[in-house]
Amino acid sequence: MGKTKVTIDTNILVSGFGWKGNPHRVLDMVVRGEIELFTSREQFEELSRVLDYPKFEFSDKQKVGFKSLLSSVASFVETATELDIIKEDPTDNRILECAMVADVDFIVSGDEHLLSIKKFGRIEILTASEFLKSIR
Repeated sequence: MGKTKVTIDTNILVSGFGWKGNPHRVLDMVVRGEIELFTSREQFEELSRVLDYPKFEFSDKQKVGFKSLLSSVASFVETATELDIIKEDPTDNRILECAMVADVDFIVSGDEHLLSIKKFGRIEILTASEFLKSIR
């Protein structure tokens, strides 16, 4: 069996980049090559927008570093199918699309719309804490 494959939601990536805690631990596992991260161009664009939010107070150098790190450790997939599963926040469907195309094992998210689904096909949707418990 190969490495565990994951798609990580933007909220977890931002938390992992900016602060210590479980999201940082998940991101650290990706950087160390313990798990394999899959993302899409749409997710990367969303991350770029979110990193610019003034409330986070990330410097330009930090934002460039975060995006460079993600580009170097993630496998990018092309999503062709547009899902319409999460009606309350349609942008959350981009995470499901990426996970489906990459055939990941887990989606790691802090988003209630995604977490409420629990499973998408065989893909488990977990918080960072739940994910860390499940793979240890």
